[in-house]
Amino acid sequence: MQKNTVTVINRVFHNELRYNSTTVLKYKIEYPEFYSDKLKDYLNNINNFYKYRALAYRKYCETTLYDEAVDQYKVSVESGYPVRAFEAMWVYTITYKAACIISMYSDKYEFFGGAHGTTVRGSQTWNAEKGSQLHLNQLYCCNNNYKKYILNLIYNKAELTPSEYFEDYPKLIVNTFDENSFYCTPMELVVYYQQYDIAPYAGGIREFKLPYDKCILNPSKLCSSINES
Repeated sequence: MQKNTVTVINRVFHNELRYNSTTVLKYKIEYPEFYSDKLKDYLNNINNFYKYRALAYRKYCETTLYDEAVDQYKVSVESGYPVRAFEAMWVYTITYKAACIISMYSDKYEFFGGAHGTTVRGSQTWNAEKGSQLHLNQLYCCNNNYKKYILNLIYNKAELTPSEYFEDYPKLIVNTFDENSFYCTPMELVVYYQQYDIAPYAGGIREFKLPYDKCILNPSKLCSSINES
């Protein structure tokens, strides 16, 4: 039985930026910090990845995005339209934290005053014994093409509810497939598609849950004995 020795602390940047005493931009950025006595050196690599990514996005919010929000404020005031503050939010969800594996996804929501905001998802699955990310092909243990195998599973699931997708979803499932768009849970591999990739906006980010089987490997199998109790 493998023991989870990794703890996590949530870090947050948030602010409301104003122009002419009016809030024109709100942002909130969350990122994790992981800790473990056994895996400290490797976790530093992972922590730096999220910290510097968050710092870069905060800089973008407070410079480029703020300038755009001010420009939009001026246009709205001059045209007599209501001022609608820009919003930026980047939050994460940890889906697997056991043995040497950390898997999570982050949703970045941005609203620039239009009809609705947009959400873009990114994800990483880490081997904390090495401080490196796992790739999708590393979670496949059969001899045939891993991409073909996974796409076939996705198509079979989408075929159960075709009305939820664009008419040409079989083609879109292949054409918009991103091998980096996955995360792991204790029970399954989850492959996802961004908004508008294969379904209308109302469908949101589409997820396909693929249980671990003879070909799809639970990532904890890649861990050594370092975390064994």
